[in-house]
Amino acid sequence: MDYSVYELPPPSSPAPHPSPPDPLPDSAERSVKVLVVGGFGVGKTTLVDSVSEIRPLRAAAGTGPRVAVDVGRVTCGGRLVLYLFGPPGQQHLWFLLDGVLDGAIGAVVLVDTRRLHDSFPAVDRLERGGVPFVVAANLFPDAPLCPAGDLRATLDLPGSVPVVTCDARRTGSSRGVLLTLLRHLHTTAPRRDTPPRRAM
Repeated sequence: MDYSVYELPPPSSPAPHPSPPDPLPDSAERSVKVLVVGGFGVGKTTLVDSVSEIRPLRAAAGTGPRVAVDVGRVTCGGRLVLYLFGPPGQQHLWFLLDGVLDGAIGAVVLVDTRRLHDSFPAVDRLERGGVPFVVAANLFPDAPLCPAGDLRATLDLPGSVPVVTCDARRTGSSRGVLLTLLRHLHTTAPRRDTPPRRAM
């Protein structure tokens, strides 16, 4: 799948959320699942709200006390539809991340530089699940700026994982994070048009 050919729709201020039902465009060819994960209070709900073209859903998860999973939607270039899933970040609910990993093409790990240790479980589960991801540091007003190299070293990330900053409250900034993920998926996807090497 060549994710480089898709573009996110231009941002609007504020982003309207049409009342359901909100059908997919006729031009849509494929829908995929993208996760927005991270610790509690890092801005996952805010990011999904800021970029979703529909009114984000709060889907119930689990069989015990009601737990909400944020669900949003973004159509790229009229053809590719991203369904965003933001599972809760509380420590006692980390097991829910394992349940939504299935079928995800990629993920955004949203981090708060004041509490980087809260991001370790999400990074670990994505790596064990083989789900490509990017890391986005949400710029809280009182959070210290953390150079990408320091962030990469603290989270023990390989050099291939993109590290960016964002303001999850702003549609354009959240769109930029999703575009970074799509470009990352494009560069890491197997090249089907590359002929196999001949044996020497």
